[in-house]
This record gives sequence, C-alpha cells and structure tokens, in this order.
Amino acid sequence: MPVQASISRVDLLSCTFVRTLREDPAEAETANHRLLVRGGYVRKAASGVYSYLPLGLRVLRRIEAIVRQEMAAAGCRELLMPALMPRDLWERSGRWGDYGDLMFRVVDRKGTEFCLGPTHEELVTSLVANELGGHRDLPLRLFQIQTKYRDELRPRSGLIRSRDFVMKDAYTFHADEESLRETYQEMYAAYERVFTRCGLRFRAVEAQAGEMGGGRNQEFMAPTQVGEDLVAFAPAGTYAANLETASAAQPAPAGPGTQPLARVHTPGAQSVEDVAALLGTSRRQVLKCLLYKVPAAEGSEVVAVLCPGDREVNELKLARVLGATPALLDAADFAAHPGLVRGYAGPHGLASRVGRILADHHVAAGRDWTIGANEPDYHLTGADLGRDFEVDLFADVVNVRAGDPSPDGSGPLTLERAVEIGHIFQLGTKYSVPLGATFLDAAGVERPALMGCYGIGISRLMSVVIEQHHDEHGIRWPAELAPYDVQVIPLGRKIDEELVRSVADALAAAGLDVLVDDRAGASAGVKFADADLIGAPFQVVLGRRAAEGIAELRTRDRSTVTEAALAQLPDLIAGIPMTG
Repeated sequence: MPVQASISRVDLLSCTFVRTLREDPAEAETANHRLLVRGGYVRKAASGVYSYLPLGLRVLRRIEAIVRQEMAAAGCRELLMPALMPRDLWERSGRWGDYGDLMFRVVDRKGTEFCLGPTHEELVTSLVANELGGHRDLPLRLFQIQTKYRDELRPRSGLIRSRDFVMKDAYTFHADEESLRETYQEMYAAYERVFTRCGLRFRAVEAQAGEMGGGRNQEFMAPTQVGEDLVAFAPAGTYAANLETASAAQPAPAGPGTQPLARVHTPGAQSVEDVAALLGTSRRQVLKCLLYKVPAAEGSEVVAVLCPGDREVNELKLARVLGATPALLDAADFAAHPGLVRGYAGPHGLASRVGRILADHHVAAGRDWTIGANEPDYHLTGADLGRDFEVDLFADVVNVRAGDPSPDGSGPLTLERAVEIGHIFQLGTKYSVPLGATFLDAAGVERPALMGCYGIGISRLMSVVIEQHHDEHGIRWPAELAPYDVQVIPLGRKIDEELVRSVADALAAAGLDVLVDDRAGASAGVKFADADLIGAPFQVVLGRRAAEGIAELRTRDRSTVTEAALAQLPDLIAGIPMTG
C-alpha cells in the first residue's frame, strides 16, 4: 500500500503524474529543454507547443504568484482580456500588416478576420478608451497573465522561444509625462524584485522598441550561453545595452596619411577578406563601402555607407539615422545604376553617383585606406578622408565589440549572450491616438492619454532559471520556484508507512511543500537520481536508521549532508538558506 498523505501540503510521487526519463530527448539541444522533459515538467504537443505536467504547472504558478504580488505592490490591478482579437483594432494601430508572419490569423464562419494575440496594446487601449472619463481617472495601472501566440519560424530552446507562451503584460495610462516617468521607474523596481525573487542573475539594458514602438524602453536580460541576444556592458561602470543599440566612445580623428593614392589591380577580389589577403594588409585597413537603397519621397535614394572592413554595419542603427529602413542593392538595382560597380564600390569619385555618403565615426579615425576604385578588378590604396573623398554625414552605425571603450568612460566593454526576460516601454501616444483613448484635462480640453507597457515572459522564466540553475544531475531550483521544498525518500521495504507519514506531516506543518517518493519497487539509485533531476532544495532520506529516529538531510547542491533527529528536521531546514 502506498503511503497516504494526511494533509494537503504533502503529495505522493505515485499519484502526481510525474514521468521522469533516463535519456535526453533527441530534439533537445539546451539544458533547460532536456531537463524539463526528463524531469517530467513538460511534454511536447507540437513544434514550439508544450503541455505543462503537474510539476511544471506548480513552478509556473509560483512564478505567477511572485509576479502578482509585485504587480499589486506597484499599484496594478489584474484583469483578463480575450486572446482572440478582431482585425479592425490592429488595422487602426497599423500593426495588422507590420506584424507579418509572426501573427496567427483566423477567420470565423462569417468571414470576419481575427488574430490570436501576440500582445494586447490594441485591445487594452480600446477597452480603456470606452471607459476613460476625466483626468481624475488617471493614472490607471492594469495587468493580466495570459497565453500569447506567435508563429515563430524556428521554435527552439524549450520554453525560451515557443509558439504559445504565458506572459504577464501590464499597461498604464497617464495624464502627463511626469506621471508616466514615475510609474516607469516603479515598474522598473518591481521587475528587479520579481527577477531577484526568482533567483536570476540579470541586468537592465538599453533596447530597441521593435514592433512595439514608442520612446524610452529597457530590456531585462539574463546571461546564459543559449541566449539569442548579445549584451554589451561595462563591468567597471553602469552602462549596458543590447547589441542592437549599444554604442562605444567615439574614437579620436586620425592625422594626415603617409601614402599617395595608388591604383592597384585586384582581379576577382570583391570581398574585404579577399582584398586584404591579396594585398597583404589587415581587414581593418580596408574601407568597406556598402550601397543601400532607402525609401524617399519619390522612389528611392542610394546611400553609400562606409566603415572599417573589420566592423559590421548595424542596420537598426542605420535605419534610425536615415529615418527609414534601408536595403542593400541587389543585382537588379546595380543594373539600373550602371555607374555603380558591384564589389568594387569606393568613396573616391562616388559622390556624383549616389544621393549621400554616410560614414561611421571610425572612418575619421583611420588613414591610408584601401578602397574600391569604382571599376571592375581595381582598388585604390593610400586613400585619405578630406584629400581623396568626402563624407556627407558621420554617425554611429556599426556594432560594438568586446574591448571597445564604454561611452560612459568606465573602461572597455564586454559582450555576453543573454535571454530577454522582461521589457518595459514608454509608449507615449502611439496607441492612444489611433484608438481614441482620450481624457478631459483640468481645463476641460480633450487630450490623448500617455501609455506605458511592461512585459514578462512567465513561461520563459522557467527555462531561463533552469539554464542558470542546473548541474550534471538535474535542476537546482531557487527557493521560491521549486515545485516542492522537500522530497522525502524512503529506502527499503521495511520502512514503516506511519513513520514516513509522520515525517512528511511534520515538515508540512512547518509550512513546507513535501513530495514523498512512495514508489514501490524503485531502487535507491533510481530514487536519488529522480530527486536530483526534479530538483527540490532539500532531500530527507529515511534509511536503516529511520527506526532509531534518525534521517539523512541533504541539500540539492550538496552544501549540507548530515544526519539529524526526525523531530529536528523542520527547524534544521528552516535554518539553512534554500538556494539554487
């Protein structure tokens, strides 16, 4: 007979629908994905779609509880909006087309188009627009926890990038900028508390707004090797930014060159690498000249962008400088502009053939450049800014790299991989104007509300926590997220069921959630392996000395392994910090 739990804070493994696996799933490439499946937390339903088994749901609910507590502390009130939203709202904001293939779109039996919400700015703004009266209704702070849907091209890394995911999204409405800024800082502090309680290492960074739009925004990034983003930060200072927006200190201009301009034959050398190899120089000395077409009032404009050959143009930065999204010229574009030579473009004599020449600041810091000669199979060496070519505009348009000086003067930048776990935005009136969220100010004048938006990936947090808290044996849950605080492991067939129940009940009475491995016939090795895989912070082993009133207490990280009297277990556990 299995041990029967006498109070609700004790669960039996045999009754909890936990199915651990000995082998890693074939499709799992990351630690969190492997351990979520092997530990019996989730099961794949389709690509990027998962069922949460009881263990996984318990962790999810614990994360949600932390988020709800901190949102309440920040003055937010919870609501729940539908995932199914009409096309009309998204047309009014202009995002029905902008969201592209990421959006799941459906049509009802009457032919009306809807989407499954990837986010809820349109719906919450429309909702508030119908309820908002005067300035005394503001500020308004709302949040929900709900499943979102995005049709990811390549779902990966378990719950880190999936096609349906649980998210907390909060929205605030304000009468003025001061109120928006105050709430933004309060939400920033709330996010810090959430991620700290979840046991995460993280940093807030400057970020790109993306499809959300609006003004100031910051991402909260958790460092992990499986991260898809790169974060640049100054270890000795406070500067941190996503690579999409990161900047370095502007380099000092160089002095005059030392070489004359010379034309050299470079047959077939169209890439920076080929030119450097052929001429025996470094990539840094080769000036890259990229030709972009940019939407203009009439048709498009060709813009030449210059940067050192060992640097990469950041097209998001470039788009901000140009005020439009650029695209590299393709074969048809070169055919339409016979004065532009593919693979051999350079700034010398180029001004009459393009609309503008734009250069990164590093170009002014170099001299004696090797540049394209604007004729097939030829380059020029010894080219200098001012003497041999001019630039219309200098701007920061390249990616930073490790070792670049931080813009705050605090030393060199470091790059690390990270996963976005939260994002906060000052949206301004981007949504309130098209969706009619207005209020009457103190003078009776109708004005659009200012908005803020604040998101946390609830289900993503589960995966990111595992990436930061695991070892070769399994998960090591931080204190507030573990599905159970203690796993009780009876060994041998002669362990008294009443004794096991009394130990579990005493632990539960002390406020701990307890999982009892009551599986008949499971060996000690299997029970220990599964306990480490599941990852409860404490393990109580009832072995041959249990009849004498002695158990072995282990922490999951093995920082504590000791024998203890059964009666002392609750107090002993209470005195040991639960860490992941």
